[in-house]
Amino acid sequence: MEHSAGFLAVVNEAKHRITEISVAEARARLAINPTAVLLDVREDHEWNAGHAAEAVHLGKGILERDLEKLYPDKGGEFIMYCGGGFRSALTCDAAQKLGYRNVASLIGGYKLLVAAEWPLAKP
Repeated sequence: MEHSAGFLAVVNEAKHRITEISVAEARARLAINPTAVLLDVREDHEWNAGHAAEAVHLGKGILERDLEKLYPDKGGEFIMYCGGGFRSALTCDAAQKLGYRNVASLIGGYKLLVAAEWPLAKP
């Protein structure tokens, strides 16, 4: 997908404030911390087409509204992914602004999860 210059500028600005991790790092973190949350922030139709088997869904459009209600522990670990790693950078930035301290964006998003043969599911 070709992104607009304005969108890329906003994402790149956010990426200076967040942590990005690889698929291998995500696997390791989830193995070490059974309470870590793999959070799919894509749109509903993307989630319904397939997602990481252990992921939970909270779309980017409602993340700021619902994150605190669903996950009140702001010290919990969250690994967020979208389609390619752009929207998840924005959601990590938003989560940090809400006070969450242990969030990371998955580099390459769902596309790299699929390429890495991550276990997938459909609702």
